[in-house]
Amino acid sequence: MPRSIGERLWALSVWTFIGFFILNLVAMIGSVLVNSFGTRWFNTWLPNGFTPSWYALAWNEFKLPDILIVTIEVVGAVVIISGLIGVPAAYAMARRRFPGKTAVMAIFLLPLLVPPMTYGIPLATVLYQTHLGGTLIGVILANLIPSVTFVTLLMIPFVEQIDPRVESAARVFGASTGRMFVQILVPLLLPGILASLLLVLVRTIAMFELTFLTAGATSQTLVVALYYAVFAAGVRPGQSIDAMAVVYMVTTLIWLLIALRFVNPTQIVTRAKR
Repeated sequence: MPRSIGERLWALSVWTFIGFFILNLVAMIGSVLVNSFGTRWFNTWLPNGFTPSWYALAWNEFKLPDILIVTIEVVGAVVIISGLIGVPAAYAMARRRFPGKTAVMAIFLLPLLVPPMTYGIPLATVLYQTHLGGTLIGVILANLIPSVTFVTLLMIPFVEQIDPRVESAARVFGASTGRMFVQILVPLLLPGILASLLLVLVRTIAMFELTFLTAGATSQTLVVALYYAVFAAGVRPGQSIDAMAVVYMVTTLIWLLIALRFVNPTQIVTRAKR
């Protein structure tokens, strides 16, 4: 059946918007990538020459090996601890009724609704008073506040879609609470767990405010180090900063590819709708 003129115009406008968005995205990333290899680039479509030396300069000047190790440690710790705390908390919130449950849910929402800078400053003050500010542990603790609540809220619908009679049957056959949770609920919740941890991974890599406020000289993640490279005192070649930005993008992409190796977004959405 032929489409009407209105449908054709709507389809054309949608595809035009998508094409414009993709074009801008490719142009933005492409300019950073090209400039990270360029020697000089003034008023021309391409640089006068290309060299990989800016990556070596960024690698040595910004101490990228140490920063990458810190980033991996922070991201790995936040993802693991968020899962260990958030999943049981989601189960308790979904299955238990207790006085003040609505208030507790509102408290869980606050770190996600309020800008991180508003609670990051008093949080950093407390961490520095307890001598945890500027340390790797302090950065991990700061990033756990929004991450644990995020996992908890995201996992509650996944828990609620599991029939409570499955748990009752497990208890009839003698399964303890811990065994029932690990051997029965966790396999059923696995798509939701992987989805929430994947999103926590991306959020933690990109989390600037809380990490910036609590990180020290030896506990900076890649996004904070990139900020200092741009705005810290001194003159730095723009190409070396772009090279560091490319390293940041590649690192994030590698984390995502590893995560997507175990998580299929289509299956996650399908499972959540059941």
